[in-house]
Amino acid sequence: MEKLTFYAVSAPEKLDRIGSYLAERLSRDVVRHRTGYVLIAMEALDQLLMACHSQSIKPFVESFLHMVAKLLESGEPKLQVLGTNSFVKFANIEEDTPSYHRRYDFFVSRFSAMCHSYHSDPEIRTEIRIAGIRGIQGVVRKTVNDELRATIWEPQHMDKIVPSLLFNMQKIEEADSRIGPPPSPSAADKEENPAVLAENCFRELLGRASFGNMNNAVRPVFAHLDHHKLWDPNEFAVHCFKIIMYSIQAQYSHHVIQEILGHLDACKKDSPRVRAGIIQVLLEAVAIAAKGSIGPTVLEVFNTLLKHLRFSVELEANDLQAGSTGNANLDTSSKDSDEKIVQNAVIQTIGFFGSNLPDYQRSEIMMFIMGKVPVFGTSTHTLDISQLGDLGTRRIQIMLLRSLLMVTSGYKAKTIVTALPGSFLDPLLSPSLMEDYELRQLVLEVMHNLMDRHDNRAKLRGIRIIPDVADLKIKREKICRQDTSFMKKNGQQLYRHIYLGCKEEDNVHKNYELLYTSLALITIELANEEVVIDLIRLAIALQDSAIINEDNLPMFHRCGIMALVAAYLNFVSQMIAVPAFCQHVSKVIEIRTMEAPYFLPEHIFRDKCMLPKSLEKHDKNLYFLTNKIAESLGGSGYSVERLSVPYVPQVTDEDRLSRRKSIVDTVSIQVDILPNSIPSDDVVSNTEEITFEALKKAIDTSGMEEQEKEKRRLVIEKFQKAPFEEIAAQCESKANLLHDRLAQILELTIRPPPSPSGTLTITSGHAQYQSVPVYEMKFPDLCVY
Repeated sequence: MEKLTFYAVSAPEKLDRIGSYLAERLSRDVVRHRTGYVLIAMEALDQLLMACHSQSIKPFVESFLHMVAKLLESGEPKLQVLGTNSFVKFANIEEDTPSYHRRYDFFVSRFSAMCHSYHSDPEIRTEIRIAGIRGIQGVVRKTVNDELRATIWEPQHMDKIVPSLLFNMQKIEEADSRIGPPPSPSAADKEENPAVLAENCFRELLGRASFGNMNNAVRPVFAHLDHHKLWDPNEFAVHCFKIIMYSIQAQYSHHVIQEILGHLDACKKDSPRVRAGIIQVLLEAVAIAAKGSIGPTVLEVFNTLLKHLRFSVELEANDLQAGSTGNANLDTSSKDSDEKIVQNAVIQTIGFFGSNLPDYQRSEIMMFIMGKVPVFGTSTHTLDISQLGDLGTRRIQIMLLRSLLMVTSGYKAKTIVTALPGSFLDPLLSPSLMEDYELRQLVLEVMHNLMDRHDNRAKLRGIRIIPDVADLKIKREKICRQDTSFMKKNGQQLYRHIYLGCKEEDNVHKNYELLYTSLALITIELANEEVVIDLIRLAIALQDSAIINEDNLPMFHRCGIMALVAAYLNFVSQMIAVPAFCQHVSKVIEIRTMEAPYFLPEHIFRDKCMLPKSLEKHDKNLYFLTNKIAESLGGSGYSVERLSVPYVPQVTDEDRLSRRKSIVDTVSIQVDILPNSIPSDDVVSNTEEITFEALKKAIDTSGMEEQEKEKRRLVIEKFQKAPFEEIAAQCESKANLLHDRLAQILELTIRPPPSPSGTLTITSGHAQYQSVPVYEMKFPDLCVY
């Protein structure tokens, strides 16, 4: 060998003939099963190959590869391993110039077949499989370094290479799963373990993939997992895609996610567990890619997931409908639970992906999901619910709001306007008037996620009377100008939804807890002096509604509202630290503890709490009194004029879209509080009596200038300080009263002449009188007026 090597190096032009001669001898020895001579010839070829690196080696390589192919074709495992080892040595040689005619199709096919060896002897089978994996690794290294490296990425090659590697990874993983987690392999184990070797080769293959050939390497993975039914259970699938996501270049991550989404679409008719397995794989993939560059696939991911969520809910609704008609199979309940697995997987993926996005993208996703939530009576949502029915629509509402809840988890906006813009707040609050208590809970929890910018919600968990709020160590900052502006614009809307949410008949303990937390968070995050007064007005209005009970609520709900008001006034009194206010609240709570414990949250929300038969006969000392609160706050510099004005929520179109009983009558009728429930000095009447004499005085011109100035000043002051709903309610009531009085005056002052002098159309308030005869009036000045 020394002489032959010296001769070949000295005369490289002779390498071609040397290679041809050795190949001819080796072919004859292989056929005649002269294994010893075969080993000698391959050793000579290997040494010559390693020693000669000149351009003239090209013809010699052809002879070498021909002989390697001969060894791989033989049925002897020893010769197959020998040929593989020689090819691996050749693959590690860096050639000076590329080869434009050499192809490795045969080697890819042969090494892939060796990876699937089923030799009867386990040791020999493992040896052959290891040789096949090492051969594939050699082919990859050789072709990637070659100028014509694109050929190995062609689908016909990838469809052989990737499944071969996955097959070996899968088999050993199954064995390991039976005996527990394997210890971390040593260097020797890596060479002897097909799974470890195949995984390393798979990682190397993916690490060398470029933008153009990434998809060709990933698609065979789906085919393998489908063929071997590895989506349920999906441990191996998750393991594979973790390898893929960590091996490829970060900027190509969105390609893998797009492929998973495409495969999910292709498998939408498969069993629920298969779809759930694919979605779980997507979750693991986006968990790795969310922090990196994911490009335009953000909305595509959410759109596809929401589409499959709707499809799953539709299938679930159809199964339930079939079960109700008696045509369901015995496994309907199992299908139902399987669909819930799919839905939970979708929600988990949406939430995890959304919570890891940057803030600007998360805001877009929040708007995107909110735009999908269907609301009865509107068509603003973009999700097709035509096939769902009422039950399916309710289900999709809950699923979408749960997704939104997960996306908003941990979201910290500097200003509340950023977290709750008007375009998001309006559609978010719409489901809060729905009849379903679970929907209302989810809406409140989403609002808490966005409002709680200082992580105070955990300290407020559970509706209770807090002895000392200072012990909670509430974190808060000074209210900024943007937050003040937000409350001026949207405060009444928030109060309205809390007020109406408290009066729902299907409320449970959790609803009252969340409503209490909402009031507390608004106090902490958004409350200046004006907002505090509005919140106290809201609490007193809730107390009055529970006492009067216009909505015919059950006694539990009335006591629940009373307990919520007590918990909140106890909290806000300590937050603003007005001693007289705290003293009044503490005194009422103390009396309730002794005489009416069902008005306190610690008692009413227990399982076996005795309820009163009525609330009308209770002593006024059990209630929080507006005059006492106004007196205590006024002494500390608060502007308490508005406390004497009962809170009346606005009536909007949402009330007609919410499928609730009509609340227009409830919120627009001013009723006097019963004398035996609240003292008379606690109620201030805001309606002014309008009589004929008052009208005469109104049109008297004497002293008109001074009256006009005073009236103008009062009007300006009222519009500056009073809330909008108060102004609207008072204007409407006065207009109605004026209309009624004018109608009466006209009837009293008509003197029938021989014939009318003309006709007049009178329109006022809600009534219209057409073609009324105009007669001579007793008071001409009134007619002019």
